[in-house]
Amino acid sequence: MTDVSIILPTYNERDNICDLIDAIDQAMTPSGLAWEVLVVDDSSPDGTAEAVRQRYDLAGKGAAGSVKLHVRSSDKGLAKAIRYGLEQAAGCTLVVMDTDFNHDPALIPQMVDLLRYYELVIGSRFVMRGGMEDTARYRMSLLYNVFIRLLFHTQIQDNLSGFFAVRRETLFQLQPKFDRIFYGYGDYFIRLLLLAWRSDWKILEVPVFYILRRHGESKTGFWEVFRDYTLAVLKLRLWGL
Repeated sequence: MTDVSIILPTYNERDNICDLIDAIDQAMTPSGLAWEVLVVDDSSPDGTAEAVRQRYDLAGKGAAGSVKLHVRSSDKGLAKAIRYGLEQAAGCTLVVMDTDFNHDPALIPQMVDLLRYYELVIGSRFVMRGGMEDTARYRMSLLYNVFIRLLFHTQIQDNLSGFFAVRRETLFQLQPKFDRIFYGYGDYFIRLLLLAWRSDWKILEVPVFYILRRHGESKTGFWEVFRDYTLAVLKLRLWGL
């Protein structure tokens, strides 16, 4: 039985992915939980998948944890990669996180443990002790989250985090709506949280502090993301899910 599945969507993360998996191993091994990491790679041209194959035997890291690699060659995109990972996962608890070290793997055991009391736990930059090393982006993201809260009348502070832990049975209650949630880029998380809020899930936000990317460059520009997210939000407001 697998207690926790950690989904890592990747594209051109060769220099980060193995360090991140090792950090997850260090965080999860003392927990005593049976866990798996699912690397969902969209055929990265930089050799991300090959780096994972070379570092790990893919038969497992021991009794507690294992690493599984899935390489996708079609229907690519962040949101669809995350959906694929969630549907392939075996864990009773599902965790999704970025692979550029924005999301601290040391928080995973705490987030998983809090699911004893909550149905969804979010790593949030906008609760006490949360934040970002990039202060300019922090301020712009904060304002954008205020806009989302005012538009949809919710109390979720970080609608753009993408770092979350959820009970499997709770998430899959929404499976009939997965096609309407998991498309695009990080805007999928806005749609997921809105449905969770309207479904009266017990939601908790825990503080997370984003550090600057260790290696490589971001695959999205701020203004491109701002445009795409705003279109997604307005579409959601006008036509709903």
